[in-house]
Amino acid sequence: MNLPRFADVVVVGAGAVGAACAYFAAQAGLRVAVVDRGAIAGGTSSACEGNILVSDKEAGPELSLAQYSQSLWRTELAEFGHLWEFESKGGLVVSAKPGTQARLTLLAARQRQAGIGVELLDAGSLKEYEPHLADGMAGGAFYPQDAQVQPMLAAAHLLRLARGMGATVHTSTQVTGFLRRGDRVTGVVTSQGTIAAPAVVNAAGTWGAAIAGLAGVVVPVLPRKGYVMVTEPLPELVRHKVYAAEYVDNVASSDAGLQTSPVVEGTRGGTILIGSSRERVGFDKSVNPLVLAEMAGKAIALFPFLADVLALRSYSGFRPYCPDHLPVIGPDPRAPGLWHACGHEGAGIGLSVGTGALIASSLTGATPAMGLAPFAPARFDSLRQEAHA
Repeated sequence: MNLPRFADVVVVGAGAVGAACAYFAAQAGLRVAVVDRGAIAGGTSSACEGNILVSDKEAGPELSLAQYSQSLWRTELAEFGHLWEFESKGGLVVSAKPGTQARLTLLAARQRQAGIGVELLDAGSLKEYEPHLADGMAGGAFYPQDAQVQPMLAAAHLLRLARGMGATVHTSTQVTGFLRRGDRVTGVVTSQGTIAAPAVVNAAGTWGAAIAGLAGVVVPVLPRKGYVMVTEPLPELVRHKVYAAEYVDNVASSDAGLQTSPVVEGTRGGTILIGSSRERVGFDKSVNPLVLAEMAGKAIALFPFLADVLALRSYSGFRPYCPDHLPVIGPDPRAPGLWHACGHEGAGIGLSVGTGALIASSLTGATPAMGLAPFAPARFDSLRQEAHA
């Protein structure tokens, strides 16, 4: 399909976040064009587990965005849940040591104050949730709101639904620059031509910094590599998303070095997904078998039966990481007309629909469901000044 000459909004990126922005903008009556340098869900959305979590988030702006997104997944988008295999499986966080359980108890208390449902569990209760869990755990917590989708299906179907409302989607179309009127962004220049538009949404995931740079602004999104292993089909052996409490600390860490913590969950197809790892190695796609071995060992410590299970494959991807662990959402006053919806790191699938709805509300002049100030691009003004010093 040829590029349109004009649109109300151009969304750069056809992953889950870009697809959600396109869906909600089209639903709001805007003429939407989506462009992506590759294929639909060809980036981070094709290399993740599809988590929709509240359990791993401290009370604050990200948790509030997660709660808003949860409400959309479960209400407005519920009729489409079968399309992307929405599964409200719940999350079980386990502690191997009493000290870890004490910290988990404090976290749960703060989350409860923010409106999250969580049930603290003693060691004797854990196997009621996961019969095959290892012995000797100190306790845990169960989060009934944690859910999962198939991320590539979510992106593809949100875009399909957006096309049904008039949006156009253009793959293999790389943004190479912006149309400008003074400082204002008035459209995009791509490898396939130009599109004039009063608003451009940067939903380019790990490439969000590069897209922002084309407009002369700094958005410090960096790639953070992570692996996932996939086992042979073993239906019902793992009932929930299960992870060690240390995973929460790793999510919040800014360390560049390798961090692994056990995350194990079943899928609707019967396979078991094993994670997780985090490291900043640029866009290095090479496979490190030592990382996979460390992940496997920690998963076996959580579920001993995995020692005899065949791992069919592994894959890796790059999560769009921001130094303050908050996504960048909203208009950029440094380049009027440019909007951002990127930097969600490992939470992008779950937060995608909330992000898209907030962007669409703001684009149409409606009052968004929550304030965007904590996610504002302007919080990086000091970085721009340093870059030009």
